[in-house]
Amino acid sequence: MDATTLIFGLLAVFVVWKLRSVLGTRTGHEQPPVDMYRRHAGEPANDGGSNPSSQGAEAGAATLEPSADDRRAIWLRLPGVEQNVLPGLENIAAADKSFDPKEFIEGAKAAYEMIIMSFAAGNRTALRDLLAKDVYESFVAAIADRESRGDTVDTTFVSIDRAMIEVAQLRDSSAQVTMRFQSKLITATRSSDGRIVDGNPDKVVDMIDVWTFARETSSRDPNWRLIATEVGA
Repeated sequence: MDATTLIFGLLAVFVVWKLRSVLGTRTGHEQPPVDMYRRHAGEPANDGGSNPSSQGAEAGAATLEPSADDRRAIWLRLPGVEQNVLPGLENIAAADKSFDPKEFIEGAKAAYEMIIMSFAAGNRTALRDLLAKDVYESFVAAIADRESRGDTVDTTFVSIDRAMIEVAQLRDSSAQVTMRFQSKLITATRSSDGRIVDGNPDKVVDMIDVWTFARETSSRDPNWRLIATEVGA
């Protein structure tokens, strides 16, 4: 095994581990995030008394789900969520009780960077776990075409300046969320003799990408995959 193969192998392991950590891998034993809803406004704090009925009532209140209005208000405070996507988010959350828009946005941002960098590196192994089959095949075809010419891509991911949920919908059992990313990259493609054939290694470029992620809510697989890409205006 040469050094390049070893590096790509280690990168693949890291990418898959990182994506699962940010998008979430469920084991079936997680506790619901109830702390932020534990006490309603005006409810007295527990004085440490030993009244069993009082303690039982408080324990029951701790497991209450937030109302629809409370949930919408919480979601609207998130960067990247606007009023028009709330119905779709609610439909997804109804089908998948573990769905959290905040965690999804953070996971989608991480996946966006990982996919861009894995594509630049030609890392097919990492891409296989991040992309739907048809998207994976198109990415691999582009990598193969690049490799057949002897071209290489040098990419530096500078930042994600904005990440917005553009569309959220539940199609049968498929949860689909379209994200608009505004990012900055430095990228350059070099030919086999080292000439720059595309891009500029000294210039930061602004990118707008519109990517759609999906997962089957009826599946035990908790991972989201990229199902569509387009360049945004």
